[in-house]
Amino acid sequence: MSEPINPITLPPAQNPEQEGEWLQKTLEVWLDSEFLPEATNQEIAQRAAQIYVRQRMEGENDLGSLVIAIVTEMRGFDFSKSFYGEFAIANAVSDLLLDSLGIDRCCGQ
Repeated sequence: MSEPINPITLPPAQNPEQEGEWLQKTLEVWLDSEFLPEATNQEIAQRAAQIYVRQRMEGENDLGSLVIAIVTEMRGFDFSKSFYGEFAIANAVSDLLLDSLGIDRCCGQ
């Protein structure tokens, strides 16, 4: 029988706006480097960071819940001018956060 994956809890937000600025810049760089740099990448990164900041200001520290919130709220974003979709964005945010915390995201560890 497989073991459940333990939740990942982020440290409480000390400065959600600063975290959001970091996330927006880092996500935009990631988006531009994965495919072609697109003007819409800035809008995508800005929207994802807004969702993240609001969730953190409301006290959300669970990474899984943050990912679900980003997927849900990014559904309303127009991705027609992008290679990406809401799931790719939420997964990228998760990976960037894990990397920033020094958590290895390989192989479920």
